[in-house]
Amino acid sequence: MNNVPLPSPTVDLADSILGVWRLTSREDVDSLGDIRVDPILGPNPLGILCFAPNHFAAQFMRQDRAIDESAHDQIQSKNNSSAVNGYDAYFGTYILDATKGTLSIYLEGSISPSNIGSSFLRDIRIVNDELVIQLQTTTEDGTQITRTLTFSRLG
Repeated sequence: MNNVPLPSPTVDLADSILGVWRLTSREDVDSLGDIRVDPILGPNPLGILCFAPNHFAAQFMRQDRAIDESAHDQIQSKNNSSAVNGYDAYFGTYILDATKGTLSIYLEGSISPSNIGSSFLRDIRIVNDELVIQLQTTTEDGTQITRTLTFSRLG
């Protein structure tokens, strides 16, 4: 998506997001249009996202994650959860504003205890039968980025 703003919401998001989604791409772009690679999850993480009415669960993992992970790399970015050892997982509740195309998530549980109780706001759309989530966050050095996650429906 290369830092392109999302289109206006055009479908019934409340019903359309329900189900299980597989991550097909994750792109972090800075204000100059340069792609930034997340050092913890890498350039092409694996991911799955599940939506039920008012509840969700998400998992992301670095593809080349080593079997023996001894480092506990944890970076807290602005408006985002913290991954641990190349893995990020959390679940909770959400409130969808279908008119604005925003998703407010509340983390009831997380692989990183510091994330529990956090709330985050995301832009969300269905574009060409894909689920697209976009958020503003920062890199580990504090650089502002736009993260765009694209998912395809499983099943």
